[in-house]
Amino acid sequence: MKCTDRMSRMFRFLLLALALGLAAPAFAQQGTPRGVVSAEEMEAATIRQGGIIDGRTTIPDPQSGNLIQPVGKSWRDFHNQTLAWVGGVAVLGMLAILVAFYMTRGRIRIEAGASNRTITRFNLLERANHWMVAGSFIVLALSGLNLTFGRHILLPVIGPEAFTAISLWGKIAHNYLSFPFTLGLVVMLLLWVKDNIPNARDLEWIKQGGGLIGHGHPRAGRFNAGQKGVFWLTILGGGLVAASGYVLIFPFFGTDIGEVQLAHIIHSLLSVLMIAAMMAHIYIGSVGMEGAFDAMGSGEVDLNWAKEHHSLWVEQELAKGQGSVPGSAKVAGAD
Repeated sequence: MKCTDRMSRMFRFLLLALALGLAAPAFAQQGTPRGVVSAEEMEAATIRQGGIIDGRTTIPDPQSGNLIQPVGKSWRDFHNQTLAWVGGVAVLGMLAILVAFYMTRGRIRIEAGASNRTITRFNLLERANHWMVAGSFIVLALSGLNLTFGRHILLPVIGPEAFTAISLWGKIAHNYLSFPFTLGLVVMLLLWVKDNIPNARDLEWIKQGGGLIGHGHPRAGRFNAGQKGVFWLTILGGGLVAASGYVLIFPFFGTDIGEVQLAHIIHSLLSVLMIAAMMAHIYIGSVGMEGAFDAMGSGEVDLNWAKEHHSLWVEQELAKGQGSVPGSAKVAGAD
């Protein structure tokens, strides 16, 4: 009797196991009950909306827990495609404009000829700060352009070993020269902001083409409308470039990966636009205009040059007398 009961229980157990085994595929086919969203569906929806899928990490850096970050693909497309087009058009387009301008206008000469008398344009502090900003900017621009165009233009020419060395040292220079560049912007703002406030005369200067188009010389103070535009582009644009650059140098200090990518977009776009604008500034201040380089070279400019391009400023300086204080209306070579 006991043996029969034992066999009966075993038989019922086997029947139950067989029933569960047959029912398992049916339950699996049913999937998630209607109205309930599975984890896989939630992840797919998050990815479609550009969200980040996070995992768990045991190291201090929480960014290492990012498993999927779809916006990164858009950023990569911007870096590899959009930025290359924008940068190429801006830099090469400005170069083409300057060549065409030089071929048609030529070098802008001092119409009255050199007077052999000079007036102090910028003092030593102003010139030193200008060259610190300019020198830093040139290295920053070249090393930054190498990051965007180097592997397409420079690498095939000089080879991988030389390109690696140039890129490495360029990156180091790019990071460290950002500090004197930023300091120079602050000093430049303090030195020149009072002379770069826009006014009604600037509109007249623009209407007359600033003396670059035709042969008129609109009256201007210490800085004309064109120079004021360069000043504010340098201060505001350079400030944004510096701020976004520090986010890239020190990432994830209060920022996530999406904000770092946004900082890179702002940094790179403003940089290539500033490079294009500074090319025009360098051209006018060197080969484009006779006598212009002396302002940041020796600090002394020809009096006729100053009267033609900054007549109001010359009148104000001469009214102060022939003092010897740097930056004053000191006239050398007078009878």
